[in-house]
Amino acid sequence: MNFNNMMKQAQDLQKKMAEAQKKVESLEAEGTSGGGLIKIIVDGKNNVKSVKIDESLISKDDIEILEDLILAAFNDGKEKIQKKISDEMSSITGGLQLPPGFKMPF
Repeated sequence: MNFNNMMKQAQDLQKKMAEAQKKVESLEAEGTSGGGLIKIIVDGKNNVKSVKIDESLISKDDIEILEDLILAAFNDGKEKIQKKISDEMSSITGGLQLPPGFKMPF
């Protein structure tokens, strides 16, 4: 393989990675807890986009339970979005495993 081919492949990979990053950023996952009473949408940048709380949970007596359920829903959403990101990156790289600790630039 000559140097020009290697450079072209590197440029192609760089372009694919930029496209993958844009696609990953647009992914969303819904985390839930309490049997769906709490729902949180997390995006590909791990930002919380929305929080939905069933009104049956709103009571001063249940504030600690509500806080625990929100935390559980966020963790569920974060886990799901990481899986989607991993699946997307795997499809872009053709199953090529990225080096340990490698992260997209976000």
